[in-house]
Amino acid sequence: MIRLNQVNKNYQTASQEINIIKSLDLEVKAGEFTAIVGPSGSGKTTLLNIIGCLDGVSRGSVIIDDINVTHFSTSQASSFRSQHLGFIFQDFNLIDSFSVYENIELPLSQLRDEKDVREKIETILEAIGIKDQIDKYPEQLSGGQKQRVAIARALVLEPKIILADEPTANLDSHSAKKVIEVMKEMQKKFNTTFIFSTHDTKIVDSARRIITLEDGQIISDEKVS
Repeated sequence: MIRLNQVNKNYQTASQEINIIKSLDLEVKAGEFTAIVGPSGSGKTTLLNIIGCLDGVSRGSVIIDDINVTHFSTSQASSFRSQHLGFIFQDFNLIDSFSVYENIELPLSQLRDEKDVREKIETILEAIGIKDQIDKYPEQLSGGQKQRVAIARALVLEPKIILADEPTANLDSHSAKKVIEVMKEMQKKFNTTFIFSTHDTKIVDSARRIITLEDGQIISDEKVS
């Protein structure tokens, strides 16, 4: 599903070149529920951005679903993301003036049959337990409900891979637990590959694979039975 070969990512500052990711090799199989952990500055978000075609590499190659995305142009990367990837962010990235339905509808703009769109959104909201919130606005939702809306938006196009950057960072422990349960249920139901960066021990404990980064390198790769 995902293969990174000898990936390096450098950033140039005014005075020096900083190597964020260093000669990193990684393979992730379809359907894995994988946590990327490590201290701040270890390269977790950069690694997710590379896998998500949001950031290029300085050296090495990135293969996703047997497609070499290493040298994609901006438009190619955008098209690939819309077809293969879903994203969940720690700050939810919901549009305040849009209802729950409208926020989830955004990725479905290419579908013209309004009835089909409505049924699809209602089905996914029912699956994650917030169908009754469909006409509410973000300001009317709790943090956990907002994150579940973000998960629904990421899942609505049925992507093969979902990338989540600290998905429980802004949630209380109860809401975080519910969000983790939803993610695990969606992974089982759709065989979606989940890769998430986190400091949250609760979500780490739920992972089936834990990859630890330090100074841009993998120092531990543990599979949990």
